[in-house]
Amino acid sequence: MAREPSETAAAAAAVTATREPVTRERAVRLAVELADAGGIESVSMRKLATELSITPMSLYYHVKSKDDILDGMLDVVYSEMDAPQLGAEWRTAMLERARSTRAVLARHPWAISLDARTSPGPATLGHLDATIGVLRAAGFSMPLVGHAMSLLDSYVQGFAMQETTLPLDASGDIGAATEDIMAQQEMMSNAFPNLAEMAGTLILQPGYAYGNEFEFGLGLILDGIENAHREEVESADAAVTADASAG
Repeated sequence: MAREPSETAAAAAAVTATREPVTRERAVRLAVELADAGGIESVSMRKLATELSITPMSLYYHVKSKDDILDGMLDVVYSEMDAPQLGAEWRTAMLERARSTRAVLARHPWAISLDARTSPGPATLGHLDATIGVLRAAGFSMPLVGHAMSLLDSYVQGFAMQETTLPLDASGDIGAATEDIMAQQEMMSNAFPNLAEMAGTLILQPGYAYGNEFEFGLGLILDGIENAHREEVESADAAVTADASAG
């Protein structure tokens, strides 16, 4: 028996009422899921509209452009990173920030290529502002703050990008490529003896994980920043002493 028109209309109304409304936040959240599953190239306005069960033109009622979507996606990524807390010891804060950033970029590797070409949102700006605040509270000059953030962010993002291109497992172990390395070891010994030595004495040794290199490099960078900060403080103290003596 055919449904009465009123029953059909009521059923359609019920579906519409339970469907999650389309908003910019929902579109951005879905775009992040698409990028996580298939890379940033899988995010298109047409595909996003299809996933939202609307037409591509209708999507523009909720977002300004694809760039608006990309801006929102990067802001979601920054919102997942641990921002330094005011009052925290600066080195500990930068260490935790670097570790958190690396972990978040491992979940969203597509974000590495977006960072330089998007307009920062509130989460991104808040994260950067908090980082600056902790360093300034520790007595860093603004030029040294800029140096420190540039060094740390370049290193962390570069390391994260390297991890996405190497045949690593979840722990950072390069064991997945061990057989290929062993198969080429004889050829490498003749043509590339230094690479062969590195493979035999380091990479192929039990327990080696490329991911462990992160902490070593991060420690060197933080040591360098700490030394620069100490020299800056000593220079300022010396200038004050000289002024006092001259007076």
